[in-house]
Amino acid sequence: MTHVVYVLESQRDQGLYIGMTRNLSVRLKRHNAGFVRSTKARRPFNVLGCRHFGSLEEAHQAELRLKSFKDPIRVRAWIG
Repeated sequence: MTHVVYVLESQRDQGLYIGMTRNLSVRLKRHNAGFVRSTKARRPFNVLGCRHFGSLEEAHQAELRLKSFKDPIRVRAWIG
């Protein structure tokens, strides 16, 4: 099963959220339903983009790298 690194954009404040999951549609529903503490106040979210990885290790490294960018322009460039 593939692992997905995803970028969400808040419709409320246009801020970005970066995460990792195996099932993006379920995870997005949890974010938008308020079950994720770190995003609850910034709902609703749209998926800006995602990338699939064959292993947990690859996905985790990509997530950490993406979070290290700090600059939304670089994050958006990663999306493509």
